[in-house]
Amino acid sequence: MPKSVLSLSIVLHPATLTLLVLLVSIGIYLAQAGGDPLALIQVGTRYGAHDPNGSEGYDGQFIYFVACDPRPAVVASHLDVPAYRYQRILLPLLARLAALGRLSAIPWALLALGIFSHTIGTWAVAELLADWGVRRAYALVYGLWMGFLLAVRVALPEPLAMGLIALALLAAGRGRHKIAWCLYGLALLAKETAIVFVAAHAAVLLIQRDWKKLIGLSVITLLPYALFQGWLWLTFSQPGLASGGAMATPFEIIPLMGLWRIAPYSPTMLAVWLVVFGPPIVAPALWGLWAGLRALSRGENSVLTLNLLLNALSIISLPFSTFREPAGLLRFGGGLVLAGLLFAAHYRQRRALTYFSTFWLAMNVFLLKG
Repeated sequence: MPKSVLSLSIVLHPATLTLLVLLVSIGIYLAQAGGDPLALIQVGTRYGAHDPNGSEGYDGQFIYFVACDPRPAVVASHLDVPAYRYQRILLPLLARLAALGRLSAIPWALLALGIFSHTIGTWAVAELLADWGVRRAYALVYGLWMGFLLAVRVALPEPLAMGLIALALLAAGRGRHKIAWCLYGLALLAKETAIVFVAAHAAVLLIQRDWKKLIGLSVITLLPYALFQGWLWLTFSQPGLASGGAMATPFEIIPLMGLWRIAPYSPTMLAVWLVVFGPPIVAPALWGLWAGLRALSRGENSVLTLNLLLNALSIISLPFSTFREPAGLLRFGGGLVLAGLLFAAHYRQRRALTYFSTFWLAMNVFLLKG
């Protein structure tokens, strides 16, 4: 391949374009914040300075607090729900390591890790598509999902967790199962929502009665995570797995009840939510249920099918506290974006790919709003 063609393919690679968007957008936000990365993380005084009447801040502050001092006895007072926040331990530990323990460098490390992990995740998605004979360009649907771009800006672990999941799927697809189990385990330590993908893979191995791989997944991925969750319970006197932080509501049994609960507060807001989030979140989740069940009925009980089905189920059972927060909903939707894109690409669901490319990329209007 001529050097000019090779250079062009690198420049136009979805991972490169995603990196460019991240660098430009983060650069703009930093300029607006006077070059202070801590302003992007949005540390409030309620938990940062223990001021009950202070500013609330945003979720990335808890990652920052753990990175500054991961000792449970010290950091617990800075966390709204200690076990729930502390279970996302991978990103703060990596940031502390990258910053060499210097507190002033931790915000920069968090931003850099977010940019790096999402770029690598986009590369992994592009490689999966290429392995299936699908154009790499569709990986931009993943790379430019607004929930991931937002999470990078505010130092949250979704890009790291889903990037590790994408790498795990790539490793498993290429027969490197032990590497995949290790990547799954790291993804669980990045964010607990990765359990949906791990559960899907375990279910497929159980259906296939592949006991050797199921034992490998259990020992390398699930057992350490179960022990970690047990330690969290003993340390903080509460489980880590929950539906959210302070003021979180429980998961719903009735499909989309978390969305419908908006109506008593404001029917107008519900209408706006349906217009804004119906096409990119609700409709793909309902399609995922239909497409996943249809694939199972045809005997396509693959990891991709179970990934789609379980992620769709997780969306329609989301609590009211997630549905009412646009940023939280966009961030949580990243799992469905990854699962939906890979399923549609692998099974040549061209209409779905076109739909996703249109509505999921259109969510970047939120990027223009800051």
